[in-house]
Amino acid sequence: MKATSWWRTLDRHTLEMIIGLALLAVGLSILFPLLGVTGLIPPTDTREVHLDTRAQVTAPSADGMSLQGTHQAELTVRDPGLLDRVLLVGPEIVQGILILAVLTLIMQIITTFRADQEIFDRRNTRRLYGIAVILLATATLVPAFDVIATTVLVSGTPLEQAVEISYRLSGITVLLAFLAAALAGAFGYGTRLRADTEGLV
Repeated sequence: MKATSWWRTLDRHTLEMIIGLALLAVGLSILFPLLGVTGLIPPTDTREVHLDTRAQVTAPSADGMSLQGTHQAELTVRDPGLLDRVLLVGPEIVQGILILAVLTLIMQIITTFRADQEIFDRRNTRRLYGIAVILLATATLVPAFDVIATTVLVSGTPLEQAVEISYRLSGITVLLAFLAAALAGAFGYGTRLRADTEGLV
């Protein structure tokens, strides 16, 4: 029993360390673009876009913007203003914040892996449903923000005809959202079963 408890503690600490490092990495990936938007550090002036191969690019560089690439190109905005800086990194910042929220919920779930705590807890069920909702938002809202940002950046410029603006739903993230919801349902069943058997499960 003591050996099992020791391994469980080790596994929990390992998971906490991994998630902690992931939280740090995602936090930094949000912080630096934000500092660029505010002008405290050199801002991001590029973003990846998809090109419409059927369009004839008459001006690969115009209105302070340029395209470099073939199918997947790099849109560069020279001397971006505040709105440009927000549009260039906005979708990535939103995605980073959502990922940060998911990792925070996962960390909260991991803290219940202690020997003196019950994994099948109503709070874990709510956390898993929260993860499912956030993942679904990541899969649906982030591509929408990306479409809006790209549209505003190239709208009214000669580059507009060359950039393919399309909504790209993340199927893998949607699948993960449904898996998290299914796991939340299983946790909810385990919680009810534990309550019915007075904590024996």
